[in-house]
Amino acid sequence: MSLLALFSARFSRARAYRQRFSTSVTDTLLFHPAADALYGFPGARRLAAADTPWQRIEVWDTQQLGCLFTLDGRPMTSAGDEFIYHECMTHPAALTHPAPHAALVLGGGDGGAARQLLRHPGVERIVVAELDPDVVRLTGDYLPEVRGNAFEDPRVELVIGDAAAFVASTQERFDLVVFDLTPPDSPAAGLYTPAFYAALKRVMSADALVSLHLGSPFHHAQRVGALLGGLREAFAVVRPLAAYVPLYGSLWLMAIASDTLDPAGIDETALQARAAERQLEGLRYYDPRLHAALLKSPCTARDKLGEILRL
Repeated sequence: MSLLALFSARFSRARAYRQRFSTSVTDTLLFHPAADALYGFPGARRLAAADTPWQRIEVWDTQQLGCLFTLDGRPMTSAGDEFIYHECMTHPAALTHPAPHAALVLGGGDGGAARQLLRHPGVERIVVAELDPDVVRLTGDYLPEVRGNAFEDPRVELVIGDAAAFVASTQERFDLVVFDLTPPDSPAAGLYTPAFYAALKRVMSADALVSLHLGSPFHHAQRVGALLGGLREAFAVVRPLAAYVPLYGSLWLMAIASDTLDPAGIDETALQARAAERQLEGLRYYDPRLHAALLKSPCTARDKLGEILRL
């Protein structure tokens, strides 16, 4: 083969590779958790989109995690791994409480948190306060397995509107509060403030627990630190917990806060007994045997966040 022919063949192969790579990038759903970080899901296909008064909602089909939805380009929930964070956001707090009867979910329009809370037979009342009705509609259409039949259960009331307005107007008291919300730099910003924490305490029972997302210790260190600082000013007990969430592309931190109950202060035997009494079976991630490990932040997160993760 002549030098010219060899060069031509190599150029053709390189051009074909670039074309294939370009197509792959075009078909890749990309997320930017931080300015210097990027990850994504090749082969994604957008199924639906809606621009609402508050945000842009998109639903995607992916090879890796099935259907997922995003809000303003941020990953929210996927059919493939939602059980990880929904179980961690509900069961550690619910089992720490000796007898929860009422729960409030702020956000949570996909129904995943309500579905998990319904596993506790003593929970007689769940209010889901979701701002955007299109989140409920689109996740119901494309991710029905996430909510199951939660919104048809008579114990669940779906309230469409501002969660802060609901908290300000209700006379109910709740034993569990789940912040299943977008991050602080979003329409939910007002719910991560000292003023809202004070308003929330008015509707919390004396031994209530709050759980919420914090973010990635590697991509959102400042946000995590600010959230933990605010929680520690408002609540006597604040315990971070960690799990790897594929959709979020990172180790993911959450927290449980309370003025009276400590999720790190209940031993495995008591947790196992409560789980058995409540017939809490069929979970895919959380287990009472995992409880203590979830609350012990990994060394890598400690190194990254330093003193803000002190226990």
